[in-house]
Amino acid sequence: MDMAGSPAVRADVDNVTDTSRGTTLSENGASVHTVEHVMAALAGLSIDNVRMDLDGPEPPILDGSAWGYVKALDQAGREEQEENIQIFYLDQPLEYEEAGRGVHLVAMPASEGFRASVMIDFDSPVMRPQHARIENIEAFREEIANSRTFCFVHEIEQLHAAGLIQGGSLENALVFADKGISEAQGENLRALFHQPDLELRPGLLNTEGFRHENEPARHKLLDLIGDLALVGVPVSANVIATRPGHKANVELAKKIKARLKQKTLAEKYQKESKKGIVFDINAITEILPHRYPFLLVDKILEFTETTIVGVKNVTINEPFFQGHFPGNPIMPGVLQLEAMAQVGGILLLNSVENPKSVWVYFVAIDNARFKKPVIPGDTLTLQLEMTALRRGICKMTGQAFVDGQLVCSADLVASVVPKK
Repeated sequence: MDMAGSPAVRADVDNVTDTSRGTTLSENGASVHTVEHVMAALAGLSIDNVRMDLDGPEPPILDGSAWGYVKALDQAGREEQEENIQIFYLDQPLEYEEAGRGVHLVAMPASEGFRASVMIDFDSPVMRPQHARIENIEAFREEIANSRTFCFVHEIEQLHAAGLIQGGSLENALVFADKGISEAQGENLRALFHQPDLELRPGLLNTEGFRHENEPARHKLLDLIGDLALVGVPVSANVIATRPGHKANVELAKKIKARLKQKTLAEKYQKESKKGIVFDINAITEILPHRYPFLLVDKILEFTETTIVGVKNVTINEPFFQGHFPGNPIMPGVLQLEAMAQVGGILLLNSVENPKSVWVYFVAIDNARFKKPVIPGDTLTLQLEMTALRRGICKMTGQAFVDGQLVCSADLVASVVPKK
């Protein structure tokens, strides 16, 4: 509210711009830092529609947990609205991994509700590996909300010198000393914490002690809940996270949101559910502007954020076989590329809210190769992967197979142009 025009910043994973020491959202020229604790409080209380006015760059740290926000939200009250709540029931496993750092997050379908478990291991002599779990989001208030953020002494000076944790203290974070501290470092830390009598010994420096035996693991679970709330709707899933952090949490949230979008698109265009088919020919004609004799895709079998698999059934009734070639019917290579391009056009649904509002023009085809003739009776399986999407320009790699054998490949570049 202290910026000109009071710009709005949507709590959406697509607006995440930084995850270095917290989760930052940016939109409309404004940024809000460290949103995970307030987002966790909202998710933990099942509040799914809220506007918050801020007059600073981030929600206050309070005691380093979400407890202050839980109390404030309880005091503010809530209103039940007429809209039905949208819950996303995850329908397939999704995972994110950083193998070199031992980071692994997986979200699996769950019959009902949100469950999550977190395991942390900092290879530290003063913080043992820990595990925390929540079986139902309704347990957030009592089991997770008051778990505080934490850091190690060896991180503090570096962070403070970088302009971070300027308001950090033993009142809003658990601080662990796991390495030797020189006298000069000790004096500096006592000054930073405004505690001249602070005893600097190995272990937890907070004289209050832990609120839970596994408080650090519970706080990592709190962060996970807050970051996953940026999907935008409650998610029914079982999440297992090993060594999670804001970057990993956000990447998993992006995967969940992408799957939500794909499922929503499939339900929008595919009126009748068919096993093994994402879009049938009726759905395809809702998406693509092409018609006979130039509609060259019959169904879509797979559809993810960056990949798609489509099928073109090649029959002798194709009009081009009359002239290409009589007595030796072969599907023209350029039409194989056109079929590939049409499947790629459907993949662009991921980046366009309303496909009927745009034209998709292919502006370049590179590295086209034709390995084997395609003849009547063949089933052409077309696989494409989006490799880049920026400012309306999409790059894709495509391959076409018949009976598992590669028959055609190419790199495609398309431009998304609004209809006038």
